[in-house]
Amino acid sequence: MKSQDIISKLEGKGIKPTANRILVMKALAEAETPQSLSRLERKMVSMDKSSIFRALTLFLEHDVVHAFEDGKGILNYELCEEEGKCDHHDGHIHFYCESCERSFCMEDIHIPSIQLPEGFFPHSVSFVIKGECPECRSKHQHHIQ
Repeated sequence: MKSQDIISKLEGKGIKPTANRILVMKALAEAETPQSLSRLERKMVSMDKSSIFRALTLFLEHDVVHAFEDGKGILNYELCEEEGKCDHHDGHIHFYCESCERSFCMEDIHIPSIQLPEGFFPHSVSFVIKGECPECRSKHQHHIQ
């Protein structure tokens, strides 16, 4: 994602495009998988953790990113491709690899519809499957043979 595209997206969501916000957005855009705060911090050594966190919090509030827990209580963030309100985080399953600690979106596997008892109203739904990704599984199978 080019810097001008990032600036346009931020402005379109009502966010002032500061240098730090552009850097965080660029790191998320370049990532192949959802990113945790600590993973972003390791990638962005020039920026402190609190600055990254503030940008992520602002992005969440303005539907620039969505977040989900990886099953260990750690939030993972990824860019929301939808215009307007981002409700993308409620629609699909995530997979957490316990070996490499990466999270993956399972875009084609939807969370089944769940009927809650009367009076219960969900604010969000999270469905995380834990296991090994194909890359880690392949590595472990080679060690066993």
